[in-house]
Amino acid sequence: MSDTTNSGPVLAADGTPLKRSLARALRTQKLRALALVAPLLIFVLITFLAPIADMLFRSVENDIVRKTLPKTVAALSTWDPNSGELPDEAVYAALADDLKVAVAEKDHTKLGSRLNYELTGASSLFRKSGRKVKKWDLETDGPFKEKFIELHEGWGELPIWQTIKIYSPKYTSGYFLNAVDLKKGLDGIESRPENEQIYWLLFKRTMFMSMVITISCIMLGYPVAWILANLPMRTSNLLMILVLLPFWTSLLVRTSAWKVMLQQQGVINDTLVWLGLVGDADRLTMINNQFGTIVAMTHILLPFMILPMYSVMQTIPETYLRAAKSLGATNWTAFWRVYFPQSVPGIGAGSILVFILSIGYYITPEIVGGNTGTFISNRIAFHISSSLNWGLGAALGAILLLVVLLLYWAYDQIVGIDNVKLGG
Repeated sequence: MSDTTNSGPVLAADGTPLKRSLARALRTQKLRALALVAPLLIFVLITFLAPIADMLFRSVENDIVRKTLPKTVAALSTWDPNSGELPDEAVYAALADDLKVAVAEKDHTKLGSRLNYELTGASSLFRKSGRKVKKWDLETDGPFKEKFIELHEGWGELPIWQTIKIYSPKYTSGYFLNAVDLKKGLDGIESRPENEQIYWLLFKRTMFMSMVITISCIMLGYPVAWILANLPMRTSNLLMILVLLPFWTSLLVRTSAWKVMLQQQGVINDTLVWLGLVGDADRLTMINNQFGTIVAMTHILLPFMILPMYSVMQTIPETYLRAAKSLGATNWTAFWRVYFPQSVPGIGAGSILVFILSIGYYITPEIVGGNTGTFISNRIAFHISSSLNWGLGAALGAILLLVVLLLYWAYDQIVGIDNVKLGG
């Protein structure tokens, strides 16, 4: 009798096909792993991604004009802002109706503040008009065109109506245009007046000073990291405490200390005068400028450069240098051709860390930077906390985030992010 072969699927112990059983077991393992990381994932979504998404939304959101003046926006849909003529009576009547409702809900001041970002004087125009319009009788006090112009001469001028027309859509690119010193005009995108162009200057200054701070940290941190990596472990650990010591002191205290040291009557200038290097009438100006910001931020961010370089240098075997010297290399050649290339990943990691941190700093530049040493982050903080122009602040923040991502991508293309190490 010939043997027969079973050509059916291989079964597991419970009788189900083995392939299906393995897939189910793998799926169960993935669900368990997801359950373990779910709290952390939710935390990241809430504290990191959600604020970024909200920032991006605020940078284009412009619902307040359409929401506060719905009838006026609808009436303006047939008006040509380039005609050189004021809107007709129907638009003014719609404005009176909308303002009555807006004043009752106290939304007219918010609308005025929003339009004031685009047209100076819009805030006072809506605030003063609101107090008068709420007393009008919409059925008997017309026609409203003459009443509005008599109420405030701004209603008889084209700019306010053109601004309402331009910024009536629900979403706008106006904040992003303002963030790069442009604006929306009747004929499209226009440059802002030269005396209002500040953001490109701040972006360029931020990039330049962040690069200088990063280079300063590399030049000062590399020798320190090399010494720490080549000293005996006990001595190295003791000196590492000095590197980490600034972390135990408040950032505000460290920055204020530099303000005391760098001012014209400060410690450094007094020392230079005492040594005779500088005359008492010729004290150096080292505060409230770019120099003060660079010095203070280099000191604050230096540990973030030393630690990655030190952790990488620890992994470089000393035998490599001895082997190079045994083959006839000088101390400099052995260092430059053998040791330095292996420490580059640490320099890359520290540079990314310091550069990105320096771009976003605003406390230190605010205290020691003055008018010429502040960053774009100081302007973002101003719009978020003082001027309450959250849309422009969000647009500036979004552009800064994009710049960081582009620089990160460029670094990956040139150096390779896989070559960045923190040790190992």
